[in-house]
Order: sequence, then C-alpha cells, then structure tokens
Amino acid sequence: MHEYSIVQSLLDSCEANALKNNAKKVTKVVVKIGVMSGVEPELLRTAFDTFKEKTLCEDAEFVINIQQIVIKCNKCLKESVLESIEYRCPTCKDIDIDILDGEDMYLMQLELV
Repeated sequence: MHEYSIVQSLLDSCEANALKNNAKKVTKVVVKIGVMSGVEPELLRTAFDTFKEKTLCEDAEFVINIQQIVIKCNKCLKESVLESIEYRCPTCKDIDIDILDGEDMYLMQLELV
C-alpha cells in the first residue's frame, strides 16, 4: 500500500508549511485525487487518520476531492470530462487526445492556526 508513504510525505509537507507560516496547528487539509492517480481515496483517509497523531495535523479535518479525467481532443479541439475510462473524444470519437487533469494528486489547501 503506497498510500502510507504518500501520507507521510503529505504530513511532512503540511508541517513544513505550518512551520514556515508560524502556525501552531493545521486544522484542515484538502487534497485533490485524480481517478487515474493510482491512489485509493479510502486507503489514503485511513492512512492519514492513522499517521496524523502527534503531528501538527492531529486534529485536522481531511477533505478529499475526486478529479475526473479531463481531456482535450487534438482533432476537434474540444475539452471534455470523461465519464468512463475510455481514452477517446466523446464528441468526435478520435483517440488523439491530451490528458489535462485526473492523473495526479495535489495538496490544494491548508488551514492553519
């Protein structure tokens, strides 16, 4: 389960940002997880709840936003959100596409006190 190492890195980043801003604690952590990121949201939540103890994030609310796959078709130039994992333009059905979002995980927001 690589979610444990992801959470450790996330907690390190949260603490570094809190210390950089002279905060005493982190009250909210918001992440965005792409459906094709390879990160399982519920496993990530469990890992976060397990490892946040004795950190500045100990009482933090953990919010996960799921990002669908967003593509841009290089043929018809339309941007679309894919409803299924079928890598083709839903408008013109071409497979010459660029993936714009939905493959990564990002720390989007921290609330600090």
